[in-house]
Amino acid sequence: MKAKIQVQCYHSPCGDLLLGSFGDKLCLCNWVVEKHSGRIDRRLQTLLKAEYENAQSDITCEAIRQLNEYFRRERQSFNMPLLLVGTEFQKRVWNRLLEIPYGETLSYGDMAQSLGIPKAVRAVANANGANAISLFVPCHRVIGSNGSLTGFGGGIEAKKFLLALERQ
Repeated sequence: MKAKIQVQCYHSPCGDLLLGSFGDKLCLCNWVVEKHSGRIDRRLQTLLKAEYENAQSDITCEAIRQLNEYFRRERQSFNMPLLLVGTEFQKRVWNRLLEIPYGETLSYGDMAQSLGIPKAVRAVANANGANAISLFVPCHRVIGSNGSLTGFGGGIEAKKFLLALERQ
């Protein structure tokens, strides 16, 4: 019998998210309608040797509580145990995302520079796009070097919404 990733939907003000927990950690906060549909789901299920089960868990319930506070502007950082599922390089990028302060942005180029790999802008952007835990691992805070709002799994309108929410 396969292990289970417990998933439930969360209706955010800028789009529906699928939250998932594996064991006692949050492993998924992904847009229901997203650019590369299914890619993150397949990676999680393959690497964790698990399948989705529609069920709430203590972790997804806590994630919902914290997301509600975030959208009410009562929370600027999350306090959730996270399970980052990907390559070592992807995990390096995602851990760097966790360091971007609330209300601030960083370009893909600056991010590559801060990781000590200034020529790997495209690889950093691809790893950013593979982030399975949107909002909690704030990939929406990464922008183009010219300030443009490039690429976001939840769409540019959601990215605009999130950045505006954090700037108020």
